[in-house]
Amino acid sequence: MTAQKYYVVWAGNQPGIYTSWPECKSQVDNYKDAKYKSYPSKAEAEKAYREGWTKHWGKKAAGGSKQVQTKTAAAVQTEIDYDSISVDVGTKGNPGPIEYRGVHTQTGEVLFARGPIPNGTNNLGEFLAIVHSLAYLKQKGSTQTVYSDSRTALKWVREKKVATTLERNESTREVWDLVDRAVQWLQKNTYDNKLLKWETQVWGEIKADYGRK
Repeated sequence: MTAQKYYVVWAGNQPGIYTSWPECKSQVDNYKDAKYKSYPSKAEAEKAYREGWTKHWGKKAAGGSKQVQTKTAAAVQTEIDYDSISVDVGTKGNPGPIEYRGVHTQTGEVLFARGPIPNGTNNLGEFLAIVHSLAYLKQKGSTQTVYSDSRTALKWVREKKVATTLERNESTREVWDLVDRAVQWLQKNTYDNKLLKWETQVWGEIKADYGRK
């Protein structure tokens, strides 16, 4: 069973504490410079909401060492590039049926979507979504940034190869056909777009999120 999360919205359509991601998402979508964060307990969420975003938003969750916190603060980009594409995957099992989409980070407008694909993995879906973004932006002549919350998929894109244990068989034929085409695209094309990790702990769920937490 998925653990209960509590979502604090400091800056949004209606600030407050919400008990589901869809409720939180409805408050922050299309809201410029929204500030929100999830917590594992109601008490922590209430305390964070009372203390305000300046003390919590952009901070590493409690429990990390000072050294790790300092490194994280230095490594994480504090400002979101809203004129960008954010991608995410919706899954039903891992492996299992997957779908992915890319949205404009500022507005939440869906720019492209694919699926459901009968059998794949979360990371393969993220990989396909990132490459789809790059191809989409190249066709438009755009150098917009692309955000993904999968470090693994971002690594695969940069290395132009995937490392997965998903078997090649009839049930995975569609996803593997797409992955092979994506790898070929990366090998034949160049791009100037930044590929960045969406920092979920700092910024909340990525704008393309399917809300299936």
